[in-house]
Amino acid sequence: MGEVRVLTWNVWWRFGPVWVARHEVIAQTLRADGPDVVALQEVWGTRATNQVVALGAELGMFAAYGGPSYPPASDVARDPRDAGVEVGIGLLSRWEITRWRVVRMPARHRAFDPVAAVATVAHPVAPLHVVVGCLEYDAAYNDDRMAQAGLLASLATDPSLDGPLPVVVAGDLNAPPSSPLLRPLTDLLTDAWVAGDGDPAAVTAPAEAGPGLLGQRIDHIFFRPGMFNRPVSVADCSTVGDAVDGITPSDHRAVACTLRF
Repeated sequence: MGEVRVLTWNVWWRFGPVWVARHEVIAQTLRADGPDVVALQEVWGTRATNQVVALGAELGMFAAYGGPSYPPASDVARDPRDAGVEVGIGLLSRWEITRWRVVRMPARHRAFDPVAAVATVAHPVAPLHVVVGCLEYDAAYNDDRMAQAGLLASLATDPSLDGPLPVVVAGDLNAPPSSPLLRPLTDLLTDAWVAGDGDPAAVTAPAEAGPGLLGQRIDHIFFRPGMFNRPVSVADCSTVGDAVDGITPSDHRAVACTLRF
């Protein structure tokens, strides 16, 4: 039997007045939890470097980054000193990331093309495939939200990813598990939180989330078996992200689950 601990976390870019201190708390939190792979959303990126690389160096993990992602600069007030700093997604891994493919997501209503990514990780048992994404959050753009969920499902069910290990989808999907917007994923994949008997009342949404998201679990880990005869079980589901020395690392709670195969 093998296993992999997966954690997904929206780390709130450079928002808030203490983002440098928050970065250190994020690193402390990940070090304490000890995940094998970490899907990250709302990470910062510049032409020179990015937050995923910085965390990877601090934690001794392999790192990959892609952008742009949500939220766009036009939607959220930012410090003028952060002009030109991108919002992106990323992956940290205990094992080498042997492939990182960035994929444009459908976004008819945006002036930019947000991305998802498909990673292959050199797990000791066999290649592990992880799809990372952050979906549109504006309810006025539900057509994009559904289309983007469909893209993640399509990426995860690509037969070229079949193998001994499960295929994982992880990210801030900006919808609760019961939302019809996630049907493309819930119809084809297993919600790790539910499979692992996670608390159905768990909340990961930020305090300022809209009425459809507030008090909901909107950060998710989904999976499918890599082969029909390779069952997957889930253990140790939890949310992560308590304040450290009075500093809350992000406006989202992270979701972590251990997949056994």
